[in-house]
Amino acid sequence: MIKKITLGLFGSFILLIAVAAFFGFPPAFILNAPGVATGIGSKLLCSSRFISGFSAQQSFDDLVQYSPLLDLLEVSTDEKLKVVETSFLGISTKTASYIPGLGCSVDYPGHSQRQQLETQSTASNSGLWPLGTKIADLRGDMQALLESQVKRDNAAGLNTRALLVVHNGSILGEVYAQGADAKTPLLGWSMAKSLTSVMLGNLELRGLLDLDANPEFFEWLSDKRSNIKITDLLTMSDGLDFSEEYNPGDDATTMLFTSPSASDFTIARPLAHEPGVRFNYSSGTANVLSRIYLDVLGGPQQSYDDYKVNISGPLGFQNSVFEVDASGAFFGSSYLYASARDWARLGQLMVNGGSINGRAIVTQDWISRATAPNGSENQKAYGYQWWLNRGNEELRWSDIPEDAYAAQGNRQQNMMIVPSKDVVIVRLGWTAGSYPINQNFSEIIAAL
Repeated sequence: MIKKITLGLFGSFILLIAVAAFFGFPPAFILNAPGVATGIGSKLLCSSRFISGFSAQQSFDDLVQYSPLLDLLEVSTDEKLKVVETSFLGISTKTASYIPGLGCSVDYPGHSQRQQLETQSTASNSGLWPLGTKIADLRGDMQALLESQVKRDNAAGLNTRALLVVHNGSILGEVYAQGADAKTPLLGWSMAKSLTSVMLGNLELRGLLDLDANPEFFEWLSDKRSNIKITDLLTMSDGLDFSEEYNPGDDATTMLFTSPSASDFTIARPLAHEPGVRFNYSSGTANVLSRIYLDVLGGPQQSYDDYKVNISGPLGFQNSVFEVDASGAFFGSSYLYASARDWARLGQLMVNGGSINGRAIVTQDWISRATAPNGSENQKAYGYQWWLNRGNEELRWSDIPEDAYAAQGNRQQNMMIVPSKDVVIVRLGWTAGSYPINQNFSEIIAAL
């Protein structure tokens, strides 16, 4: 797919200023919009096309939901080399390239760590889920309920693409739509944070990491950031000054779409609050956790190999790609693409108390700590990168059992775990607004 817009550099700036003025964006928007637009454009289009396998048109239609400015992108896709190039009004141009086993990343000159990684293929297993691909008989009434929910969702424009329910360790129903099927790796956005927490829990299990310790980043040793504990990072109460707003020029967009190393960007941020005092949702913090994983294991290749051997392999992931940034570190905040069945495997690990497919990945004690309310003064219903139903004065999901918790991501991705019901519910899609999680998931739980 190629879009051509020819205005000349001066005309492009005038158009950008006019659009910014129309939408009331600040001056920083004008300076940063071109780089962010080409970064998000090349990255998401590349991953959607070459990981999820969506058509170029569907990929672009999904992309432009984020901003009308993205409709101004000039896009060129090389299907053979698996490279996507985007240009924004001739002001900024970026490419994102696909590598099997690593997915896509924006290309940055001088940063070749990602290209140097040796990847491993995923061995297929025909055994029974969660180890393999075989699904026992689906339950007719649950399958009918999920079908009706997806039909209702998509009639309302909610773009649900996968809905899956696990009860007592078996998949009872699964429904797919809008070009997705049981093997389609779908973007979980911030659901990746929850897997990142599990990866650090695994290091603790193996005696390689003390979660109560302070990460020894050189940049932090001479100031109060040296007081940050890994548990502060896990609960988003580290105190770092990081803005999760998504306008061009904000921290999140700068890190995600214009920085070769997401962790370097965040490590450089100053403190805004004393560590452990205030909750501040931060994708930057999740990428600092990925950096800790990398540093403990010794580097990009070692962390990639360890993930394959000790995380994705034991989980039984069959159709997933955990993308790395240009520095070779896992993009722990945002970029795990996985099928609904693979996301459910992560949920089943938690229901099982830390073991799955005959392997212990984390301890039951870690799960108890990871799903307990934090000690911040402003938002207690958040664990170790997991959203909790309990912890605040009111339940997050009023009609769902109190012990529920979830991995959640942009566009209303959700993988909910309800230990008291031995249930895991996965919902993946591309919803621009809100999604009736409480209504739909309580309906599913009631049907059990």
